[in-house]
Amino acid sequence: MFVTNVDAPHYERAAEVEALVRGFLSCKLPWGEWTHAAHLTVALWHLLHYDLAEAVERVRRGIQRYNAANGVATTRERGYHETITLFWMRYVRAFLEANYNEGCSLASLANALVERADRNAPLTHYSRELLFSWEARLAWVEPDLKALPAVDCPDPR
Repeated sequence: MFVTNVDAPHYERAAEVEALVRGFLSCKLPWGEWTHAAHLTVALWHLLHYDLAEAVERVRRGIQRYNAANGVATTRERGYHETITLFWMRYVRAFLEANYNEGCSLASLANALVERADRNAPLTHYSRELLFSWEARLAWVEPDLKALPAVDCPDPR
């Protein structure tokens, strides 16, 4: 499924992706720029630079650190969400397995990922009630509607 996000960035060069990641890692990225597309781009960059387990851990810690730096506490309604984070890490990993090749630039990969990633994709696998439960926010929960595609993923626990 192709879903074009009108508010999604279009990267011209890898340096733009690298600047986004640097801003995220340093917690200097303006809060308004921490969009769904930015989350996906950060996940992509990490999965290109680290093995899956290390990428997941770095993104998890990075989001928690970034949220804390911006005064965003984890509550039942907002803040870090473990199941959604791991869902998107798996999604980006599957995207890379299907689309990565040596001749593809970082900017092109990021643009293609953001263009294809429907922000509502988790809801094809999870009921709204389960996905937005406190349990799913705190720890990985398996989908209740449709199984996720097999991806070589580390144990989320």
